[in-house]
Amino acid sequence: MNDMHNPNDYATTHSEEAGVQIRKTIWKVFWILLGVTSIEVALGIFYQDWGIDFSIVKTTFIVLTLVKAYFIVAEYMHLKHENSYLKKLVVIPYAFLAIYLLLLLLTEGGYSERMINFMF
Repeated sequence: MNDMHNPNDYATTHSEEAGVQIRKTIWKVFWILLGVTSIEVALGIFYQDWGIDFSIVKTTFIVLTLVKAYFIVAEYMHLKHENSYLKKLVVIPYAFLAIYLLLLLLTEGGYSERMINFMF
């Protein structure tokens, strides 16, 4: 007997109701991501017309990007449905790396701005 999986096993282990629920979740996440992206685009285009300070815009972009990253990783990469140890194993190193890179970018950006002001 062949130990390979039968392609029809999926149909016997997953019901149509489960498939409908999965598709509903995927569409819900799609619309959330579309809404967040639309907010980011509108904010990026119109923040000066609306009189919003650029530091608020940057902070909003960072928060909305983290929201989008959560939904992508949780739903599309199925990390939401894994056990907590695997979640921690995946998320914690990337969180530390992201914080480190953000601090480096902010430090370098401040240095570059000071050097430009010093030179001119």
